[in-house]
Amino acid sequence: MVTPGYLPFHPNPRKPDFILPPNACDSHCHVFGPVDKFPFSKTSSYIPVDASVEQLVQLHDHLGFARAVIVQASCHGTDNSAMLDALEKYPERYRGVGIVASDITSEELAKMHAQGVRGVRFNFVKRLKAKQTLDERRAIIDKITPLGWHIVIYLEPGDMDEVEAFLKDVSIPVIFDHMARVPVEKGIQSEEFLRVQRLLESNEDYWIKVSCPERLSKQGPPYDDVDEVAKKLIEIAEDRVLWGTDWPHPNMKSHAPDDGLLVERLGVICEDADMLHKLLITNPDKLYWAD
Repeated sequence: MVTPGYLPFHPNPRKPDFILPPNACDSHCHVFGPVDKFPFSKTSSYIPVDASVEQLVQLHDHLGFARAVIVQASCHGTDNSAMLDALEKYPERYRGVGIVASDITSEELAKMHAQGVRGVRFNFVKRLKAKQTLDERRAIIDKITPLGWHIVIYLEPGDMDEVEAFLKDVSIPVIFDHMARVPVEKGIQSEEFLRVQRLLESNEDYWIKVSCPERLSKQGPPYDDVDEVAKKLIEIAEDRVLWGTDWPHPNMKSHAPDDGLLVERLGVICEDADMLHKLLITNPDKLYWAD
């Protein structure tokens, strides 16, 4: 049963007037279920509506994305079957980021690599029932390092002390999800933003996604109160920044975001054509299509 009050994704997103460059990549999206084939984790903090790879393909065709990175979400736990099924169906178009247990074998990881997985996501957000210990996370990093993978960190500002201490021992690329969820209403001089800026400037292996303005905005659509933060992050880390839709937008409470509107925002936060090419093509290439 779907979690009461859970908002399904937008049924009819607009066709963006903003034309994406050829080979553009949506670097953060998900597939959920279908539940009769890919059940959700019994320990998940939420049960979403089905969001199949076929629906994702339709959305990407509609918006103009040639490629995407499908990120494993907590509702499926460490069972990556739905994500891997999507990669198997569209091996040239899609790459993946998994969630794995610390006892995963090198053989299992090698198989995932052959299927198109290039990273592992670590969830530090307590409300989403993140339970892996730091030692378990370090064991996973030891196993994925030979594959040339990276880690993706999902956190909120209150988690930063733990995350920053953890990262001191990490020597592979690290991507911070969703602008590290800094409080955009405080602007780019806030303590939280400056801490993220310092991290990005201190290590060339630290990346960030300028995704999810719909989660960070205090004003709602068209999310222009997020523009200052997004633009500054692009300026700080132009060769290490990614963008994604976050479709199907799990656990949104206020509204179902229009993905066409999200694409339109790209023309506002990234007006330079060369930088847009980095954001949507060159930078994803480095992490997901280099081999």
